[in-house]
Amino acid sequence: MQVAVTGSIATDHLMRFPGLFSDSLMADKLDKVSLSFLVDDLEIRRGGVAANIAFGMGCLGLRPMLVGAVGPDFADYRSWLERHGVDTESVHVSEVHHTARFICTTDLEQNQIASFYPGAMSEARDIELFPVSERVGGLDLVVVGANDPDAMVRHTDECRFRGIPFAADPSQQLARMEGPEIRQLIEGAAYLFTNEYESALIEHKTGWSSAQVLERVDVRVTTLGAQGARVDSTGSEAVMVSCPDEERRADPTGVGDAFRAGFLAGVSWGLSHERSAQVGSMVATYVIETIGTQEYQLAQQRFLERLERAYGPEAASDVAPHLACRQP
Repeated sequence: MQVAVTGSIATDHLMRFPGLFSDSLMADKLDKVSLSFLVDDLEIRRGGVAANIAFGMGCLGLRPMLVGAVGPDFADYRSWLERHGVDTESVHVSEVHHTARFICTTDLEQNQIASFYPGAMSEARDIELFPVSERVGGLDLVVVGANDPDAMVRHTDECRFRGIPFAADPSQQLARMEGPEIRQLIEGAAYLFTNEYESALIEHKTGWSSAQVLERVDVRVTTLGAQGARVDSTGSEAVMVSCPDEERRADPTGVGDAFRAGFLAGVSWGLSHERSAQVGSMVATYVIETIGTQEYQLAQQRFLERLERAYGPEAASDVAPHLACRQP
């Protein structure tokens, strides 16, 4: 499959607070919050939802097309992604803005407070998908990830116009979008990716019930944190997939993106929704065991061993012929 992944490309600034945010939040003063948290450390990592998803797919042996906007400071990041199997030829480079920044602090219970500076991402609205499709001989799926809102709408509309299947993954942008925009992004999607909270937010803002959302998409994929993931499709029973055991818990940032990378890899390989969700959950586990969204390494035999331990020998057997873990 030829998969284009659109969305944010960013640098992550990750900090850890050695306490609990909740200890400093006063219920009767939440309308006047003014807090500063003294953190223990700072990690500067590569990130952005589109880059994270494309990186994970590349590490599994695919060659996804990354589509987004960056600043002139992208050269080193581009080299990193290319070494991990990502096609970056369709990335737009701004002449005036820096690459986007994600700034996030995590407390001892993995709660997070974050801010996002869009920078060059605002120019993603100028990107047309047709030249990307022409360059690679056609697209089988476009992932419309969190991005400049106008870019998300443009990519979704273009996919409908050109008859290209698309996966809706609005994630962080749901907070600033209203019902009509969200409906426009979701209607007709081949896949809808959300976490459990985002799923409820979509229903609240659109006024659609869970069943009505499912009527408008082919497949609805919902990540459930420690409870795993659920895959719903019309006319079929829901597929539930548990999380593999973690070897350690370092940082949750980017776990959802890693799940999407693994799931989309499974879809690209022609695997079932259950197998695809299992691959996604396995990649997500690697991410939560590391600090940073692209700092994990996938060794092929080790990956299959962990997949078998979590989901059984048949799962590993189904995945093994397709897996081609890529590390530089």
